[in-house]
Amino acid sequence: MFHELTDKDIRRRRNRRIAVVALVVALATAAFGIFSAVRANAREQGAVALRDSVLVAAKQCCAIEGSYPSSLEYLEQKYGLTINEDDYVVSYEWFAGNVMPSVVVTPR
Repeated sequence: MFHELTDKDIRRRRNRRIAVVALVVALATAAFGIFSAVRANAREQGAVALRDSVLVAAKQCCAIEGSYPSSLEYLEQKYGLTINEDDYVVSYEWFAGNVMPSVVVTPR
């Protein structure tokens, strides 16, 4: 038996399809926003962890050798510090051997 659709049935189906498409778009937008926020938070935490690692290595060098290192390269060569230069920019400012260096880590 064939049932012909009325104009009311056609409008109802069209409205349901529009609602489903709108819901899918809203969910996709929300998921993208959440993903972006989580990614930004992870990059910030990584920058903090990298700064802490540089400072710990510099303090270890000062404790062992009696002065803070004058460059990041020295920490990388002698103390095994590794820096992901693709993701972070590290500013290491050394003033004197007896003054703790200033370290600023910025995500790219």
